[in-house]
Amino acid sequence: MLTSHWYRGWDPASGRELTVWTNQPGVQFYSGNFLTGTLVGISGHTYRQGAGYTFESQHYPNSPNQPNFPSTELPAGGTFASQTIFAFSSNGARW
Repeated sequence: MLTSHWYRGWDPASGRELTVWTNQPGVQFYSGNFLTGTLVGISGHTYRQGAGYTFESQHYPNSPNQPNFPSTELPAGGTFASQTIFAFSSNGARW
C-alpha cells in the first residue's frame, strides 16, 4: 500500500514532469553524472552527462546501523515487497 512519500521533478522549459509515489521511506536521486557522451542508445542518440534523471525508491543508506531509521530486517523465509509508481506528464509545452 502506498504512503504519502512522493517526489517530483519538473522542467519548466519543456513542461515535462515526473512524479513518483512509493511506500519506501527514502529515495536515491540518479542523474547520470558519470556519462561521458560516448554511450549511444538504440535510437542512435548519444547519452551525455545530465541528459536524464530518475528517483530510485529505497530505504535509507546505512539503515541496519541506525536504530532510529526504519528497519530493513527481512527474516529467513520472509518476502520483501514494495510499490513505486512513476507518472509522466506535460503541461502542453512543445518539446
